[in-house]
Amino acid sequence: MSYRIVYNAIPTSQTKTEPRRSAVSTEESPTEHQALGRARELLETTEHHAVAVHDHHGNELFGVRLQWRLGGFAGE
Repeated sequence: MSYRIVYNAIPTSQTKTEPRRSAVSTEESPTEHQALGRARELLETTEHHAVAVHDHHGNELFGVRLQWRLGGFAGE
């Protein structure tokens, strides 16, 4: 089973006068654990503001379910 991570990637070679544009990037991960780890890594950086994880059936993991799996409720 593979998992797909979809996220916005903002080019780093922008000048202050250029408008901010982002491109959609995708990555494949062989396991859910690796996909969720990569999603957490992308969210913890300031360059990526939108990250989605899709399971092997194409279902998007989102909301409380995704936050729980990423550990978003720890310490809250």
